[in-house]
Amino acid sequence: MAHEIYKRFGNNIYAEGETTIQKVTCQKLMDKNLTVAVAESCTGGMLAAAFTDIAGISKIFMEGDVTYSNDAKVRRLGVKPETLEKYGAVSHETAAQMAEGIAKAAGTEIGISTTGIAGPDGGTEEKPVGTVFIGLWFKGEVKTKEIHLVGNRERIRQRTVDAVFDWIRREIE
Repeated sequence: MAHEIYKRFGNNIYAEGETTIQKVTCQKLMDKNLTVAVAESCTGGMLAAAFTDIAGISKIFMEGDVTYSNDAKVRRLGVKPETLEKYGAVSHETAAQMAEGIAKAAGTEIGISTTGIAGPDGGTEEKPVGTVFIGLWFKGEVKTKEIHLVGNRERIRQRTVDAVFDWIRREIE
C-alpha cells in the first residue's frame, strides 16, 4: 500500500509519521546549511514565528522583517516605488523585490517574501481576498508564485506559511 501511495503522490509526500512541513523543511535547510531571511506583509510575522518554533533554527534563520506598509517595503527592502505604483504591493514584481531585498540585507542564501490579501476586506475583482504572492530568492535567482486561497483571515495566512515551507522544500531538494 505504501508503495502505491508513493507511486501516486511522489514529491507531494514530504514525510512519514508525525511531523510537520515546517519541521521537515527546516531540517533540510539545516542539513544543507542554507541560511534564510524572510520579509512578510500579509503573514505579519507568522512565517518567522514558524521558523523560530523549530529548535536549533538559529543555525540558519538569520532574521525576519514585517514590512506591512509600502513605505517599509521601500525603506527596508529596496522595493522600487515605481514597482508599487505600476503593479501594486500584491504582485509578482513586489514579491520578487522583497525576497531579493531581504536576502541581500541579511546576507543569506535564501530570501522569502509574502504579500497578499488576507481579508476580510481589501479584495478586488482583479485580486480577490486570498490572492497571495510568494517570492523566493535562492542563490541569486528569484522566482515568484501566485496562489489563491480560501477561508478566513487566519486560515489564509496559515495556508500561506504552509505553502512557503512546501515550496522551499521542493526547491532545495
